[in-house]
Amino acid sequence: MQAKRPYHHANLKQSLLGAAVHLLAEAGPQGFTLREVARRAGVSHNAPYRHFKDKDDLLAAMAAEGFDRLTASMNAAIAEGDSAADRLGLAGRGYVEFAVGSPQHLVVMFETTVAGCSPKYAEAGMRAFQVLLNGIEAVQAEGGLPEGDPHPFAVVAWAAVHGLAKLAIAGRLPFDATRTVQFTNYLSQAVLHGMANLPHPLPPTAG
Repeated sequence: MQAKRPYHHANLKQSLLGAAVHLLAEAGPQGFTLREVARRAGVSHNAPYRHFKDKDDLLAAMAAEGFDRLTASMNAAIAEGDSAADRLGLAGRGYVEFAVGSPQHLVVMFETTVAGCSPKYAEAGMRAFQVLLNGIEAVQAEGGLPEGDPHPFAVVAWAAVHGLAKLAIAGRLPFDATRTVQFTNYLSQAVLHGMANLPHPLPPTAG
């Protein structure tokens, strides 16, 4: 008998991730199965288990990939800024540009239960959040925001651009994707102006 040949498939992991993204966009989390991912990737139904222990592990990998792409989008946008305030606004634009261009990634990043599947998911999420946090701290250092814990300001900025992105993806805005990205500039300015003219939301406790 001939010895069984080892399994070979170029870039198997990336092929599975690509197929998974398309499946999630079409079928949603409820219609997402490893078997269907394998079929779409053109591999055997056991092939995904060479890289992922189960469906949640694959979803966690997709979410981590999404956060890494989000980080790259924000960093690319920030590079155009001249001041800390400019860069913070541009980070928001990079966020929305990523979201409207990869809505299926946004679903798995924020709307599926994958946080406990892989530390890579949490690490990738923290890297993305750190871009925003660094931006807030830089604005504080330039005197554009009150001193104190930067996290509440980061949450406000995050909530604003994430909410805009979700409305855009749902088709609930009165303008297209291009104008949504343009509107992000105004939203970021409005949020920063509001935060700059209000006291810190969580002042230090006495004692």
